[in-house]
Amino acid sequence: MTPKKIITFLVVLLSALSGFAQEKFTLSGTIIDASSNETLIGVNVVIPALKTGVTTNEYGFFSITIPKGNYTVQISYLGYQTIEESIALNQNIKNNFNLFSNETALQEVIITDNKTKIDIKKPEMSVNKLSISAIKKMPVVLGEVDVLKSILLLPGVTNAGEGASGFNVRGGGADQNLILLDEATIFNSSHVFGFFSVFNPDAIKDLKLYKGGIPARYGGRASSVLDIYQKDGNSKEFHVNGGIGLISSRILAEGPLVKDKGSFLIGGRSSYAHLFLKLSEEQKDNSAYFYDLNTKLSYKLDPNNSLFLSGYFGRDVFSLKDSFANIYGNTTVNLRWNHLFSEKLFSNLSLIYSDYYYGLDLDFVGFKWDSGIKNYNIKYDFKNYISDKFKLNYGLNGIYYEFNPGTIRPSDADSGINFDQLDKKYAFEPAVYINADHEISDRIALSYGLRYSMFYRLGQSTVNIYENDNPVLFNSELQIYEKATPIGTKFYDRNKVMKSFNYLEPRFSLAYQINDDQSIKASYNRMVQYLQLISNTSSPTPLDVWTPSDRFIKPQIADQVALGYFKNFNNDMYSLEVETYYKEVQNRLDYIDGANLIANKAIEQIILNGQLRSYGLEIMFRKNEGKFNGWISYTLSKSEQQTPGRTPIETGINNGQWYNSVYDKLHNVAVTTSYNLNEKWSFGANFALQTGQPVTYPIGQYEYLGINVPSYGLRNENRLPAYHHLDIAATLTPTKNKNREWKGEWVFSIYNLYNRKNAASINFRQNADTGSNEAIKTSIFGIVPAVSYNFKF
Repeated sequence: MTPKKIITFLVVLLSALSGFAQEKFTLSGTIIDASSNETLIGVNVVIPALKTGVTTNEYGFFSITIPKGNYTVQISYLGYQTIEESIALNQNIKNNFNLFSNETALQEVIITDNKTKIDIKKPEMSVNKLSISAIKKMPVVLGEVDVLKSILLLPGVTNAGEGASGFNVRGGGADQNLILLDEATIFNSSHVFGFFSVFNPDAIKDLKLYKGGIPARYGGRASSVLDIYQKDGNSKEFHVNGGIGLISSRILAEGPLVKDKGSFLIGGRSSYAHLFLKLSEEQKDNSAYFYDLNTKLSYKLDPNNSLFLSGYFGRDVFSLKDSFANIYGNTTVNLRWNHLFSEKLFSNLSLIYSDYYYGLDLDFVGFKWDSGIKNYNIKYDFKNYISDKFKLNYGLNGIYYEFNPGTIRPSDADSGINFDQLDKKYAFEPAVYINADHEISDRIALSYGLRYSMFYRLGQSTVNIYENDNPVLFNSELQIYEKATPIGTKFYDRNKVMKSFNYLEPRFSLAYQINDDQSIKASYNRMVQYLQLISNTSSPTPLDVWTPSDRFIKPQIADQVALGYFKNFNNDMYSLEVETYYKEVQNRLDYIDGANLIANKAIEQIILNGQLRSYGLEIMFRKNEGKFNGWISYTLSKSEQQTPGRTPIETGINNGQWYNSVYDKLHNVAVTTSYNLNEKWSFGANFALQTGQPVTYPIGQYEYLGINVPSYGLRNENRLPAYHHLDIAATLTPTKNKNREWKGEWVFSIYNLYNRKNAASINFRQNADTGSNEAIKTSIFGIVPAVSYNFKF
């Protein structure tokens, strides 16, 4: 039976089953921003009389089926005025609702409370959602608003330190995070080696981080999902907004293509610190900057069909005169079709292209290096609103990958460098899934699902053949691992299957509502990751190379369980979230001592399959309303890795013992606050404290040919000093903004207020006078003041 027939059968069957209840009708529609027609994600649509409700999906659509009758519908969303509207539900009704922002004064709507609070009833846990308005109030380094830096203030999320790219979730690696921008995969999320993220905050509509309890529609990574959606664009009026800072500036324009039906959005950012280098005679030929572009076209064909075309293009450029030039970045395109089959069945079809490129031009040795990864993704998702108590999500997708480990080209004909292309790698990853949201009773709600994923490693490639199929040998006399010598090779034609995998990935979460203010939740999920990042650094770098699973590199399999207690109190003014979790990851890559990853044609000779485990306790206390609000989060956690010997005589890595992973942070504290003094002034502050990153220090030294050579201890048994800093910001909004179309604000910030010299790294060198090894600490930031001007018209 084809997937289409299976889906049709399920829809008919479930619809028939739901028809045996009392006479019911469906209220459906889309929730939009009244000023722009922007669809809103996660809006609460509640029927108070029935104590039931639903939230809008990723495209602003909602549907709820309830018994015939007269009801009051309450619609609420953070940052918008809550409205109530009476309806007579004696037939299926499709009704779109307009929400007005809190900045707009209206007389004709009924305003109720509007707070950030925990959804006690929903079986969703280990999930954090941040509004862009809240992110923009946070003080950040160099005055640049940063989406990724904001999520580091959440429990269970850390990074590798200042100037480090990526983020770590619940003791997992940065490569284990699935980062999506308008459903397209982002492989490197940072600009300028981690100082900025690739996400322009002006273009972002919604951000959601799944740390656990991950729905079945997501797959391909072992740790977390960061799902980000761009704005659709204003289909009512033309508007421009942007900002000018010390390091970079941004501008975004949006407006109608056809009023109330079609819109466009285009936004750009660029840094210009490199222009100051031109003022220096020594640095005028050097450059270091980034730029990116966000675009989107939206068009509503009719009430049941909408088209969207979105894209992102970003590049980083770093060059030194007569030495080298480095260019890297992401490109994504997504063509999306939303179709409403009925008031109960919503669908989304997406065609997605994603490309991460890395280029290096080494003039001083005369060659150019190119590498990267491309994927082509088709996905078809359905959301079926069977009843107010039961909803289904199901769909399928297929991703085709092209990996370029490296292309070496001569800079010029006389360089003496020969062209060399490391074998490109290809793979195909199809999957199907189904997930149900089921309200069993007034107190118990479930979400359960299953994902079936497959992976095919494809030719065109030449692979090495080893004796006993073992590319890594253990030298028992020297107690070290060594590369095995191939005994032959085998060539696979283009798209011929070299190795295949398939896994079932169950997902389950439960919410038990103790009373109206508190609940207990539990979840379990299995995630399978078929792509591996070849890197032995604690933080991703632009040069990191992705590779598919094959006969030597096994897929990572992550199993995670979590248990939590959630409470709103004092009339929902405060919220408390407490979660504990345990996660195991099979087949986590480890590297033999002295592993060389760059331009390695036989990567299987330097890697071993180990395992990772992490566990912890997360606490988050939030103040939800008032002039003064924010949150305090604390995480107590452990993350360890183990690569035992494969035979009784092998010692394994680190003598086969569990050792601290580079993502292990025992303590992690974050405090973020904002205070609205009056209409002109608002203030914000962040404080972050985390245990130092695990590292390996020399524990002694020996002399060889007159040189003192350091002797290192066990892996990651030492740590960098504790990492902490305090940041503050003040925002000035002139009162004259109210009386004119041009509106502006000044943002003054200080990063690292008390000048903490956090260690980005500690290296060791031989002292020229004493001959002994000495430690050298590298710090990136001291106090960093910044000012920026934001505007819109």
